[in-house]
Amino acid sequence: MTVVDNDRDSAAAVAGLDALDTPVERTTPWWQRFLRTWLPPLVALVLIVLVWQIVWASAVTPEYKLPAPGAVADAFGATVASGEIWSILWTSISRAALGFLLALVIATPLGVLVAKVPVIRSAIGPLLTGLQSLPSVAWVPAAVLWFGLTNATIFFVVLLGSVPSIANGLVAGIDQVPPILPRAGQVLGATGYQMARYVLLPAALPGYLAGCKQGWAFSWRSLMAAEIIAAGPALGVGLGAYLKNGADVNDIAQVFAAILLILIVGIGVELLVFRPLERRVLRARGLALTV
Repeated sequence: MTVVDNDRDSAAAVAGLDALDTPVERTTPWWQRFLRTWLPPLVALVLIVLVWQIVWASAVTPEYKLPAPGAVADAFGATVASGEIWSILWTSISRAALGFLLALVIATPLGVLVAKVPVIRSAIGPLLTGLQSLPSVAWVPAAVLWFGLTNATIFFVVLLGSVPSIANGLVAGIDQVPPILPRAGQVLGATGYQMARYVLLPAALPGYLAGCKQGWAFSWRSLMAAEIIAAGPALGVGLGAYLKNGADVNDIAQVFAAILLILIVGIGVELLVFRPLERRVLRARGLALTV
């Protein structure tokens, strides 16, 4: 056997090993994706409404405590027909989006510092964990006293609800980065900002994204709590204030309609923003085998 033949055999063997490590993406037909992704929650929703209707029809609880599904649909439809729903949604979603972006700007460098600087980790790490476990609604009375019934109160509560989760997620992601990657970055001359931008953050992206998802959930919950408690004419009517207005006039149908809107926004952000991001990150790492 010649040298050329040996080289060809070696190249073929290496190519075979590479093929074993390369994930094979399988394209799934749209109807199978629909059955797997959308049908189960739709069936669950239909079952929930059916059970709800049965409980209401049985008159186990008074109607002022549990409205009929039709009454909630009427309240929801009235809000849509009046056009009020768009201003309500815009008020809350714009606040949530801006607060979440501010939280990203604050939490990202904070997470890198906590993960890579031992002194900062010892000083701030336990505080971040404690703030993450503290219900953000506890900050609303203090924020009202400090900032009054202004948007500063809303954003303060949203930031305290989301920053610890995002920072802790990034810290966990950086802690799981293989040590060889920062060493390789150092060999290539990466230091400081370049190390964080081109090595640590991309390698820690799954943990960072998980922290962002949790941070969004916490910020959305914090926003609803702040809008319910810190309601006032200067703040406008968001989803939390819409929910509170229904409770103030004992309109249980409006209360359920507000809860439904809050749930729709939460599910929509998960399906339209975070789930595609997760798929993209997993696919880039060879972990998403279906498209």
